[in-house]
Amino acid sequence: MRIDIWSDVVCPWCYIGKRRLETALSTFEHADEVEVVWHSYQLDPGAPTTPVETVAEALGRKYGGGPDAGRTMIDRVEAAAAEEGMLWRHHESKRVGTMDAHRLVHLALHDGGPELQGRVKEALLSAYFIDARNVADHGELRSIVTEAGLDEAAVDRVLGSTEFADDVWADIEQAQAFGATGVPFFVVDNKFGVSGAQPAEAFTQVLERAWSESHPVVEMLASGDACGPDGCAI
Repeated sequence: MRIDIWSDVVCPWCYIGKRRLETALSTFEHADEVEVVWHSYQLDPGAPTTPVETVAEALGRKYGGGPDAGRTMIDRVEAAAAEEGMLWRHHESKRVGTMDAHRLVHLALHDGGPELQGRVKEALLSAYFIDARNVADHGELRSIVTEAGLDEAAVDRVLGSTEFADDVWADIEQAQAFGATGVPFFVVDNKFGVSGAQPAEAFTQVLERAWSESHPVVEMLASGDACGPDGCAI
């Protein structure tokens, strides 16, 4: 079974949703047969690569109320993250663009498959929310993703080019085609869509339904005389 997830590396509910899905998978009987693939989505494509304001300042400016209102919004998501076992420093996070981070997530999938991609995705989310690092800075990105397992020469090649940019835009277009208006957005077995950071119980229900529909169990309605490995009863 495959789970495709659209998210942004600076999206707090994407990180919380990731943890809730992982909680559901930890008790899912067939978790070892589940493949997770990450896709790009940009919540703020106009964000700069060199930060000029914190996320709190940006939220307060966008929605009104100034930095204090922005900090209140951050308090809410930090509390939700704490319930999932994560202690963030999101008050220190800067508003930055994520195109290069997304391109490196695609590099990870290309070079190492879903397993490496998952490690790189987690490393980027952790760097931004837990360590308040600048995930638009090339030096920081190189350090984050190579520690997660990406080849340094490949990272430098991608950061020095526009490689995988088309893949990022293709992901965004696919999300729009699915009708996603925000992230996180999950598609299970290319059949069931889940929008938002749902509780772990909701993910469990979707996983079980998707598995049962792709692996139907034959219901035995009647049985009679038959032959088996030990011969036939006559």
